[in-house]
Amino acid sequence: MIASSIFLALGGWQIALIVVVVLLLFGGKKIPELMRGLGSGIKEFKDASKEEDTSSPTDKKE
Repeated sequence: MIASSIFLALGGWQIALIVVVVLLLFGGKKIPELMRGLGSGIKEFKDASKEEDTSSPTDKKE
């Protein structure tokens, strides 16, 4: 919730400035690789959370 409200509070110039800074820091060729890594990390996190939700309470060791 907080992250979405932060992006709503940003104007067009602020977002453009952030994009330019990211391009300068990482370069155009490195950004797709970073996004792929971020996407695979999010996918693994979602899969792990779904796996935890579907397991029954008797399967958990305490």
